[in-house]
Amino acid sequence: MSENMKNKGTGAGSCQHNSSDDQFQETQAIQSRMSKIKNRILVLSGKGGVGKSTVAANLAMSLSLAGKKVGLLDIDIHGPSIPQLLGLKGQAVSGTDGNLKPIKMENGLQVMSIGFFIPNEDDPVIWRGPMKYNMIKQFLMNVDWGELDYIIADSPPGTGDEPLAVAQLMGKVEGAVIVTTPQDIAISDVSKCISFCNRLDIPVTGVVENMSGFICPHCKNNINIFKRDGGKTLACRMKVPFLGEIPIDPQIVEASDSGKPYIYTYSHSDAAKAFAKIVLPILEMEASPKAELKVDEIEKSDNIIRIAIPVAEGKLCLHFGHCENFALLDVNPKSKEIVKQSKLDSPPHQPGLLPQWLHKKGANMIISGGMGSRAQELFAQNDIKVVTGAPSIDPVQVVKDFLNQTLEVGANICDH
Repeated sequence: MSENMKNKGTGAGSCQHNSSDDQFQETQAIQSRMSKIKNRILVLSGKGGVGKSTVAANLAMSLSLAGKKVGLLDIDIHGPSIPQLLGLKGQAVSGTDGNLKPIKMENGLQVMSIGFFIPNEDDPVIWRGPMKYNMIKQFLMNVDWGELDYIIADSPPGTGDEPLAVAQLMGKVEGAVIVTTPQDIAISDVSKCISFCNRLDIPVTGVVENMSGFICPHCKNNINIFKRDGGKTLACRMKVPFLGEIPIDPQIVEASDSGKPYIYTYSHSDAAKAFAKIVLPILEMEASPKAELKVDEIEKSDNIIRIAIPVAEGKLCLHFGHCENFALLDVNPKSKEIVKQSKLDSPPHQPGLLPQWLHKKGANMIISGGMGSRAQELFAQNDIKVVTGAPSIDPVQVVKDFLNQTLEVGANICDH
């Protein structure tokens, strides 16, 4: 830590104002650091005690185990738990010429936390907003991460100083992972984090429902201690992706208290498998860009385009995965004519199956009401363009409106 930060200590302090030249130099220094990081991810929750830091630590560890260069930045100033979760308590941070070296774990994961600078873990950090802002600024400006594929920022609960500071100082943030537990009181607070992201133009990578049921080790039945599906309901209501559910596992507590990364130590457990599933959409950030609606891209071609429409009860199905069958319509984009129509029964729904299946059927485009980000990425990987937010009307009319550029698309809706 810099001498300036050391002098502030962990007690109350005053705000130091920088000149405009200093601010410009600091901004340039932060931008220089951040330019070496491909993806910047915030882990947020509007409610304390939902296991946000546990999710952040295991998410970072999962990405690192997947061969990615990852940094984990703990900005939970008043309750830094990352050093404990990863077995790094008591580690000393080194640095020269104003540069701080993050603690590097055996698997390559790099970690920085204010917890490394508090000599006595019982000492509180009693700082007002400006002090916290300056600390986060120094971490972003002075920590020498090098080149990273991802940086994961573990924020404290709420939508206050720390998440606002890191979001503004980082510049572009590629995504936010929102952590909740199933009960209504948590959902109510966590929904504010999604609104926070919307106001700051931060894409919501998805919602994680932690403590989602307890699998009895004896009878193997799932006991919903804190209710269930609250996170999934929240994701649908707020029109953001749902990443998955992490069940309660006593081994998570054991791993956390002993400082052993859970997903590494208990890799075959149900909860570890849930973590592995949740990390997939984040790994896909480096994949091909999603397909977008651009009618003019196909209008100049005489080639026939095959459009797939998910259908239920004769109308476009609001969610492609819940349809009864698919209407396939071959169109000439130049003449704006439908030249052939056919119907295919939908195969049994399995994750990731439909994009490959429709690709084999020759589909070039799918028009749907709602579709998650992971599904859109899979369609893009199968060279199928995606249009979402279409209304639930006759599929032929959907295609005619699309060809005439009169199709009114709204939000990416979900019929769950």
